Amino acid sequence: MQLRSLLFCALALGCTQAGATTIYKYTDAYGVTSYTDRPTHGAKVLVFADRMTERLDQQVHLDVNKQAGVTTFSARNELYAPVEVELRLSSLGNVRAGTPAVVRRVLPARSTVALTTLVAQKPGQALRFTQKFRYSLGNPSMVAMGYRYPLPWVGGPFRLTQGPNGTFSHFGPKSRWAMDIAMPVGTPIIAARGGTVVKVENDQGSGGSNPSGNFVRILHDDGTMGVYLHLMQGSVSVLEGQHVAVGTPLARSGNTGNSTGPHLHFVVQRNVGLGLESIPFQFNQPVGSLPNFALGNK
Repeated sequence: MQLRSLLFCALALGCTQAGATTIYKYTDAYGVTSYTDRPTHGAKVLVFADRMTERLDQQVHLDVNKQAGVTTFSARNELYAPVEVELRLSSLGNVRAGTPAVVRRVLPARSTVALTTLVAQKPGQALRFTQKFRYSLGNPSMVAMGYRYPLPWVGGPFRLTQGPNGTFSHFGPKSRWAMDIAMPVGTPIIAARGGTVVKVENDQGSGGSNPSGNFVRILHDDGTMGVYLHLMQGSVSVLEGQHVAVGTPLARSGNTGNSTGPHLHFVVQRNVGLGLESIPFQFNQPVGSLPNFALGNK
C-alpha cells in the first residue's frame, strides 16, 4: 500500500515536469485503489480539482434594515479575521442623489460596519434597487513580510510530490504556489508560523463534500494566511479564534477531500482585492523531490 501511494505521488510529480500527463485511477477486486499513467482495463481518467472552497455564508452577513423611506445596509463579520466586503447597488429608483453605487469596506474580526443608507427622493413612495454582496477573507491593504517557514510536520524526512506551478493541480490562483508533501496518514502537523486560527474543518471523511478535506487556516500578523489541507478526520486539535505559536500541534495528516494520496497540502495566501491568491514562500530547510518514475528516472 505504501508503495502504491509513493508511486502515485511520483506520478503527480511527473505531471509537474512533463506537462499534462493523463493519470488513471482504478480499484481492484480487493478494494485497493491505484493510480497509473497507462490506460488500464476498468480505469477512469482522474479529474483533479484541488479547489479551496470554504463556506463563509453563515459567518459573513449583509443586514438590510427597511423603514419608511429609508433602507440601511450594514455588514456583519463573525470570523476571527478581517473580511473585505463589497456592496453593489443598481437599478436605483426613487433614491436621493449622491448614493454611491459601489461600497467597499474592510470589516475587522468579529465586527459590524455600516455600509450605506438609501433615502427616498419622494417620501411615501417605495425605494427600488438591486443589491449584490460579495466578500473575501483578509485585508488587502496589509503587506506580506519576508518569512522562512519551518517544516510544518514532525518526523520524516518526507518528499515533495508537487511544487509551485505544478500542472497536475497547482495551476489556479489559490494553489499556484502550494506544496504537496507525501507522508503517512497520522503524521503530526504543527504550526509553521504563529497566528490566529480562522477556520477549521474536522468532520470530512475520505472523499468528503469539501474538496479541501479537513483543514486549518491560520491568520499571520502581516495579513497572510497559512493553510494546512487534507488532514485526518477528527484529528484537528485547535479551535477557531485560538492563538497558536510556531510548533503548536494542529492536527494529523490525512487523505481527505479531493486528495489522491496521503499528503499535506500547504499553501500561503493573501487577499489581493476581493480574492485570495497564493503567494511564494520558502521552507527554512531543503525538501527533496521524489524521483519521477513516470518518466523512467531513478
